[in-house]
Amino acid sequence: MRADGAALLQHRDNLETISDPGLWVFPGGHVEPGEAPEAGAAREFEEETCYRCARLHFLTNFSVSDGDLSFFWEEYDGLQDIACREGQALQFVERAQAERLPQRSYLTRVWDLGLAAANVCPQRT
Repeated sequence: MRADGAALLQHRDNLETISDPGLWVFPGGHVEPGEAPEAGAAREFEEETCYRCARLHFLTNFSVSDGDLSFFWEEYDGLQDIACREGQALQFVERAQAERLPQRSYLTRVWDLGLAAANVCPQRT
């Protein structure tokens, strides 16, 4: 998340063989056997964005029809380059814009938890 409350979102490929096809999601993936959730989140984030997280903060868990999800947040350092290594696009999106994107039902709820945890008041547009 940037200091202004914008979050880095990934626009997933539109392939029926993957989870969340065509939706905007937080970058992430699966934890390997024996891997701690935080380590898996950092690894997956770097694999998909080229961004190396310095210190992830646990946010919440969600149970959905296709499994349990763990969410972490970190403030973007503004220094590292970010690259889309998976999906159609990768970009910072302002919270007010998120409502117009195709997404999972929990995306904005998790985002709001992240904003509260980071004590950020996003700009209203």
